[in-house]
Amino acid sequence: MPDPVVATRYGRLRGREEEGLVVFRGVRYAQPPVASLRLRPPAAPERSAALVDAGEFGPIAPQPGAGPGSYVPGDPTEQDEDCLSLNVWTPACDDVGRPVMVFVHGGAFLTGGGSSVMYRGELLARRGVVVVTFNYRLGVLGFLAHPLLMDARSGGYANWGLMDQIAALGWVRDHIAAFGGDPANVTIFGESAGAMSIADLLGTSAARGLFRRAILQSGACTALPRDPAVAMAERFAATLGIDEPSRDQLRGVPPADLVAAQVPITASVDQGMGMPFRPVVDGGLLPRHPADEIADGLSSGVDLLIGTNRDEFKFFAFAGADVGQLDDLDVEAIVSRYLAGAGLGESVPKAADVLDTYRAARRDRGDRTTPFDLLCAVAGDWIFRVPAVRLADAHAVHSTATYTYLFDWESPFAGGALGACHGLELPFVFGTVRNPVIALFSGGDAEAIALSDAIQGAWVAFASTGDPSSIDIGPWPRYEARRRATMTLGPHIRPVDAPYEAERRFWEEHLGRYGKGGPIEGAVPIGVALLVASEPEGVDDEQRGT
Repeated sequence: MPDPVVATRYGRLRGREEEGLVVFRGVRYAQPPVASLRLRPPAAPERSAALVDAGEFGPIAPQPGAGPGSYVPGDPTEQDEDCLSLNVWTPACDDVGRPVMVFVHGGAFLTGGGSSVMYRGELLARRGVVVVTFNYRLGVLGFLAHPLLMDARSGGYANWGLMDQIAALGWVRDHIAAFGGDPANVTIFGESAGAMSIADLLGTSAARGLFRRAILQSGACTALPRDPAVAMAERFAATLGIDEPSRDQLRGVPPADLVAAQVPITASVDQGMGMPFRPVVDGGLLPRHPADEIADGLSSGVDLLIGTNRDEFKFFAFAGADVGQLDDLDVEAIVSRYLAGAGLGESVPKAADVLDTYRAARRDRGDRTTPFDLLCAVAGDWIFRVPAVRLADAHAVHSTATYTYLFDWESPFAGGALGACHGLELPFVFGTVRNPVIALFSGGDAEAIALSDAIQGAWVAFASTGDPSSIDIGPWPRYEARRRATMTLGPHIRPVDAPYEAERRFWEEHLGRYGKGGPIEGAVPIGVALLVASEPEGVDDEQRGT
């Protein structure tokens, strides 16, 4: 049987038929962002008169070496600034009009790619949807922000990687019908920085109408204000040895040198776990903080499913050899340091009160209260869970189609030290728990596969109808602030009301109930306030981005 061929406005593409699916890899959705297009909005692809082979994944964006947990054997590793490509898995290239699921990968806006083994779309596609994954620009090439980079077309000076995501969604809108998908029924889903990106897209008018539904896994709005972003860009220029972060001075610098120059900056921000390069409120693509736009109802037409993992921060703490040796005074000092820089004004609580609240709540539930467990609980709430709950609160005011989950399956890795950590839900969503290497992290026994099947069914049901209720999950109650119904996904699948409510109420007292102009990001910008035992000398608030 001949390879399938699809015609797009940019030319014809030849895909592959693989075990009952049709797959297209490495499809260009924008011109190479090089030379005069570096640090500018993505430009539409040029039309090709020749038949273009779409049998191989394209290069991933330039990025530092893979860190712990960010690489799976078999992941494409070739890097190139010419990275703006996408991949499609579809049951057939016909006119059926299937639901479309577009995935945005995470990686702190610094690493990752849409072609990772973890994110392969074949198992979801076998459930009757069209799956799209893609690459976008990362690090300085995707998120360097400075007025010297002002772009007349976008009206801003930042967010190049976020514009890539919008361009990929635009390609889906214009072409996915030829791949058997319904352009009017697109669900965008993502994890970590991918979920944060989607939250920001919910709060920008430029993305309005490009997707009907959104699934956010462990991420909420994140957008730096102008001053810390500009300071970071100027520090980057100094690290690179140039006078200013202008296009003229950056244009001829090899991508590998740009990546190398960003490493000392990322390494000095919260011991390398922060996000110095990320979306910025630049007056262009993001004229206001996305959280404020969501509060005003900009995302009201989008169905939302959002959730977090029970032990998010244990993924990050696991890499810190000394974190497990902390005592109560150490943890209080860490929390106190970050509270002081959190921008809460007079409402800032004392670190001892924070820890007393968490200790009492965890003791009442029978949870562990060691210093390490308290640190992970506070950090996980601060960075992930509380911002997600606040986003759900804000969105639910304008849309009844709001659902939340709490993932509490525990990883078997390292004797269970990771718990239900950050990123653990990903192989369950994509069904890659069946991969023997990934199963070392996720678990791959019959119970894990059953949970994966249930989660995949719920995600596909949501993408199809806007309701994640399914045969395996059962009825999934909608979220609203009075009841806070949340589906737990783990050894037991069941809805619970207001999980971890004592901790949420504590932060509500100090952050205020979400309303117009209030923060969704939580106490401090997501990712910059990761609670760690110590930070390198000489890192001040300007460098930290607080």
